[in-house]
Amino acid sequence: MGCMKDPLIEQEYAMLSPFLDERTKRVYAASKSKAIGRGGKALVSASTGISYRSIVRGCKELEGSDKVELTRLRQAGGGRKLATEKDDTLKKDLETLLEPYTRGEPESPLQWTCKSTRKLAEELQNMGHIVSHTLVSRLLSEMDYSLQANQKTLEGASHEDRNEQFEYIHDKVKLFQMMGEPVISVDTKKKELIGQYKNAGKEYQPTGQPEKVNTHDFPNKELGKVSPYGIYDLTENLGWVNVGTDHDTAAFAVHSIRQWWYAMGKDLYSEAKQLLITADSGGSNGYRVRLWKIELEKLAQETGLNITVAHFPSGTSKWNKIEHRLFCHITQNWRGRPLTSHEVVVNLIASTTTRKGLKVSCQLDRNTYKKGIKVSDEDFEAIQIRKDGFHPEWNYTILAS
Repeated sequence: MGCMKDPLIEQEYAMLSPFLDERTKRVYAASKSKAIGRGGKALVSASTGISYRSIVRGCKELEGSDKVELTRLRQAGGGRKLATEKDDTLKKDLETLLEPYTRGEPESPLQWTCKSTRKLAEELQNMGHIVSHTLVSRLLSEMDYSLQANQKTLEGASHEDRNEQFEYIHDKVKLFQMMGEPVISVDTKKKELIGQYKNAGKEYQPTGQPEKVNTHDFPNKELGKVSPYGIYDLTENLGWVNVGTDHDTAAFAVHSIRQWWYAMGKDLYSEAKQLLITADSGGSNGYRVRLWKIELEKLAQETGLNITVAHFPSGTSKWNKIEHRLFCHITQNWRGRPLTSHEVVVNLIASTTTRKGLKVSCQLDRNTYKKGIKVSDEDFEAIQIRKDGFHPEWNYTILAS
């Protein structure tokens, strides 16, 4: 619905146009379009409002400038009248078609159809207007309409203390970093099918030789799926991913953190006495999961670290640093590549880097993790846990002793 505009050209033309006549306007537009190259005429036309045909004419005049008749100019107000001047109800009727659709009114003729320029032109013609889809496109541009995709921004009902929890986590992270204590963001990346399956994205291949993948995504019984559990070090910009081949349970989550500590964290933070974990509210590391806290207590006693946990409120997982500091780069690195084996997954994750210095280590975890483990009230109440004053269900510390 209309070409993109260049704000610099738009601003420049707005300053110059009062001093230009009809010919110099189109010659100006023509020279701009030639400087831009391919697509320049459409861009300049959208930015200045000068018709595409006039710019084409201006280009011809530039190419044959020695033959231009300099004295012949059209009088002010000359030329073909605008469609909206000849048909004063055209724009109003177009707005009538669009507004009920955007407001969700069921009586709109376009309620259940695509708002394409051709469909809009067809509806306007049915209302008695002489209009083409190109004219509709221009009118929409003048009315500040543009092509828009769906955008994921609605998070559903949010907790009234959501922002306060964000600030609470931020302050706690800064405090731990100031004290030189480790701070990690954790989560399980979505499960991935292993085998010759389509993976979103594109990568360079010889022309006409795309990677062939299965038509259907039925899981391979032998290879199954993997659950990459990630640990991201907020201070050192380092990632650790434990690729599990069994169930994504709380025991798996804590074992992944354990593997990170002994393989990476212990050397980086040899004097550490505490560990801060930021995590989502749900999944294997959810704040309601009893086994998560039982396993963390085992890890605390094993390492001698007091483990502080701060959960993000429900529906706000995208704010967890691991999502846009680690997982997004892993997804980008393996785009368009079928994850044909466990080795491929591990190697692709381990080779993920960024210009800001991100480095990632990865290992395969073939351990089995039983689902449905119940934690008794007695065992749960025996956990050495210190709850914070602010939302203790989200913020707590598992004590080492």
